Amino acid sequence: MASLLLAATLFSSDMAAQEKYVYNEFYFQRSSLFSELPVGKKDIVFLGDSQTNGCEWHELLGMKNVKNRGISSDVIQGFIDRVDPIVEGQPAKVFILGGVNDISHDLTPDSLCTSMEKLIVKIKQGSPRTKIYLQSLLPIDNSFGRYRKMVGKEQVIVETNRLYKEMAERHGVTWIDLYSKMVDPATGSMRKGLTNDGLHLLGAGYLVWRDAVLPYVKK
Repeated sequence: MASLLLAATLFSSDMAAQEKYVYNEFYFQRSSLFSELPVGKKDIVFLGDSQTNGCEWHELLGMKNVKNRGISSDVIQGFIDRVDPIVEGQPAKVFILGGVNDISHDLTPDSLCTSMEKLIVKIKQGSPRTKIYLQSLLPIDNSFGRYRKMVGKEQVIVETNRLYKEMAERHGVTWIDLYSKMVDPATGSMRKGLTNDGLHLLGAGYLVWRDAVLPYVKK
């Protein structure tokens, strides 16, 4: 999780911290590239942050029409700000995973869900034929000691997933539970062998992810 440049503070009607994001150079490098790459009506788009960015989806799924639109360190507002080229392409499907970077900036589950709902509504309004799949946040493993801003955030992830699922159901969006497929029930952390830093996936983790989404990709 590369650090996102932040111009932060404060306000709060609901006592939750609100932050204004100033995106880093990589965000603009990658989003400007995405603006030049066409998305078509038969395409399947994976929209997300570093966890999405880190995979060669078209190879993993064996489909040339799969597009990776992940940007490392991105937040949900970043998705909203750069989703227009995707919406304009009217893709067949969009798979969304996002929120872990928002959590690292101490945003609340309610705040994350509100932002994710705005994203989903924007896609639905701009491209009604696109099927939307909302994927759960993944478990983390703080035993690596790598991401201090994620220490103690395990239950925030669980609560965010609960709210995401309820919101997806309200909007007729397909919910995909990746969390339960990657968590060790005994520890509440990501299963051993799926990550080597506590957040990002090894190849074995992407294979679990692939198996979870493949029925929806092929449907």
